Amino acid sequence: MSKLWSGRFSETTHELTDELNASIDFDKRLYFFDIVGSQAHAEMLARQGIIPVDDAKKIVEGLDAICADIEQGKFEFSRADEDIHMAIEAELTARIGEAGKRLHTARSRNDQVAVDFRMYIRQEGSEVIALILDFILTLTNVAETHIGSVMPAYTHLQRAQPATLAHYLLAYCSMLTRDVTRLENCLDRLNESPLGAGALAGTTHDIDRFMTASLLGFRGPMINSLDAVSDRDFALELLSDLSILAMHLSRYAEEIVIWNSHEFRFVEMADAFSTGSSIMPQKKNPDLAELARGKTGRVYGDLIALLTVMKGLPLAYNKDMQEDKEPVFDALDTVKLVLKVINEMTATMKINAARMKKAAQEGFITATDMADYLVRRGLAFRESYTVVGQLVKYCIDSEKTFETLTLEEYKSFSEAFEDDIFAAIDLENCIAGRKSFGSPAPEFVREQLQTMRVFLREHAVTLGEEE
Repeated sequence: MSKLWSGRFSETTHELTDELNASIDFDKRLYFFDIVGSQAHAEMLARQGIIPVDDAKKIVEGLDAICADIEQGKFEFSRADEDIHMAIEAELTARIGEAGKRLHTARSRNDQVAVDFRMYIRQEGSEVIALILDFILTLTNVAETHIGSVMPAYTHLQRAQPATLAHYLLAYCSMLTRDVTRLENCLDRLNESPLGAGALAGTTHDIDRFMTASLLGFRGPMINSLDAVSDRDFALELLSDLSILAMHLSRYAEEIVIWNSHEFRFVEMADAFSTGSSIMPQKKNPDLAELARGKTGRVYGDLIALLTVMKGLPLAYNKDMQEDKEPVFDALDTVKLVLKVINEMTATMKINAARMKKAAQEGFITATDMADYLVRRGLAFRESYTVVGQLVKYCIDSEKTFETLTLEEYKSFSEAFEDDIFAAIDLENCIAGRKSFGSPAPEFVREQLQTMRVFLREHAVTLGEEE
């Protein structure tokens, strides 16, 4: 089978050349965007008088038929076709004859693949955003039922200060809202059309790039034809955003792995999202959370792969850039699956609020509150810090807790202590007494919940999913 570009060649390509050169095995998933891009191009060519209107009509109808065959599994892809663009154009010409040969007028595969890829990422990126919003909604729903569920918050994985599960989960919601807006910014930046840039220097035909941009839902055409065909910033930005998102999901998954352990027992994963051991019958492993954590390295690898491909390329198009799609496809597939799993895993896990509170009652996590109490009684913070540190050591040495000390023992460290110290270090009082905006105090947690609800409503409208 001769290549569509074989006119200058006198020999057929070697089978190894075909094997290395072909991208049809993976870029066939761009078929829909290649077809709608070609239809827009044909309509523009006809309106500009560059090809006959009847030919454009045949092209559009022929491409519709090819699209239907692909979606019904009736289209046979062949490595001999090299890529999705050549496969569709060759089939179109075989079906409609001479009119099909006119389709590639005033364009190149360079601008063709660039517009296909941008449209694909625009759609897939929107799907990722929708999945993140689903996860934010799940976290928000769980948080709303646990505003008063006290738990220890940690630094260095050591119990640090009292918080609530709602406050903890809303921290991840805040991270995820940034992931949404980062992806939105990425999709906004890529929403310019490279179609009509040709191989690199445009065309001598009187085409209308603004028309094709509008037909394909772009803000307008890219202003520089060289940049239009050689830019892959949009793919790199997507992979960067997905890597940050994967990192956030990995951090959350690590929390779940720790909380699900027998040592913590804060949560228990549903059987549907756990696995067992082949040798230890007692085991119930949080493998899905571990895989969510592990897949992050894979997404990072996709970003590094494309950064490495692009780092030394001169303008304009180089065949190296054929390596841009597989990392993007892989990262998108991976992140979408992880988001679906981690969302359902969260929605179905059991939360042991009593165990969380018991853990909060250990480890002297109200020490900072005690230091603040002494500051309100007139001590300088560094002096109160020292007093509380001495009290902690005394409790450890005597195997006591703050709650079991007598007032006389407190006063032996500072006369500033009074009977109200016991109320001051009560866990619920410590949390409720947080007066700074954004703290785990119930009033601020409710504000955070409301902020998330507003964010979700606004973005549901943006995605065309009005409630």
